[in-house]
Amino acid sequence: MNLEEPRSEHCDMTPGSTAICRFTVLTVNIHMGFTALNRRFILPELREAVRSVSADVVFLQEVHGIHTHHSRRYSNWPTMPQYEFLADSIWPQFAYGRNAVYPDGDHGNALLSKFQIIRHDNLDVSIAGSTRENRGLLHCVLRLPGDGREVHAICVHLGLLETHRRQQLLLLAQRLEELPADAPLIVAGDFNDWRQRADALLNPCGLHEVFAEHYGKPARSYPARLPALRLDRIYVRNLKAQHPKVLKARPWSHLSDHAPLSVEVEL
Repeated sequence: MNLEEPRSEHCDMTPGSTAICRFTVLTVNIHMGFTALNRRFILPELREAVRSVSADVVFLQEVHGIHTHHSRRYSNWPTMPQYEFLADSIWPQFAYGRNAVYPDGDHGNALLSKFQIIRHDNLDVSIAGSTRENRGLLHCVLRLPGDGREVHAICVHLGLLETHRRQQLLLLAQRLEELPADAPLIVAGDFNDWRQRADALLNPCGLHEVFAEHYGKPARSYPARLPALRLDRIYVRNLKAQHPKVLKARPWSHLSDHAPLSVEVEL
């Protein structure tokens, strides 16, 4: 495991700052900043919606780093990478894991944080074959204010094929085995697990899905306007989860094609 120093803004973590024992997590597949079926570019509206949740840590999937064609086509395309545009002045720390690279640009997962990101790396979990999809697990280590407690955060976007997802979940499980058994851990993102097979592989790793714990099943999150499939997840280990929510009302129902999930976690 080789975690890199984040390329993000410095976060002042003074020794006398108040210790954090509870914070809010949000995960959302932003669909490259477009509405469902790519009808409209809505990244500025999406930024305002994400801000309204007041989440401390935001897990993002399908985020553009750059895209030269879109930047010429859309007048409101940001001059910076999408994750930096979304972070703005609210989340002083951010990390990006580039999963797919093509002539016009790249995309991947990102994590925005109000807490210091002390290390991060992006694990390539793409499965070779005729239907290869570029996928990754963005693993960040956060340092909380006050006592300096470390929290591991892994942003996930798995493949569309079940055979690929199973192999990717096994790779995730291998990464989890490398972490300290008592370390607080959040794994969140788009699992594409509409057949609900992930728990069987992740529960033995000590992970608990927050919606399944509270409501008996993972949340319906796709499609955003009328959620029917349980694709997105938030798993925790060595953390207590409270108030899990699916954000499916306006404006969220008209932003992206996935409904975001949020939860409060406590050390």
